[in-house]
Amino acid sequence: MNLDGNNASYAIIRHNVRTYRSAGVITVVRGKQKAEAAMKAFQESQSSSDLHEGWRYFIEKTELKAGTDPAEATHRRQVELELRETKALHETKTVIVPSPNPQR
Repeated sequence: MNLDGNNASYAIIRHNVRTYRSAGVITVVRGKQKAEAAMKAFQESQSSSDLHEGWRYFIEKTELKAGTDPAEATHRRQVELELRETKALHETKTVIVPSPNPQR
């Protein structure tokens, strides 16, 4: 799948910058310009209290298809993030070798 420009899919994700909580994927659209326009529309329709509470939006390139159900997209994104995190942990594990002359 080509993930550049207008052929790429983008997820718009809602998250809280104060609590670091994610509200998940709001929508998945095709094309970066369309994603940026959709994110801007979400931001412009946001209430001042919602903004004050720390809720923000960002876009993220994804292999999900445009129009994927937001709940399904959120679930699949979470699984992907957990797999990446697990892989990174395994790759960075440090082996601790005991000293040949332990101090008593």
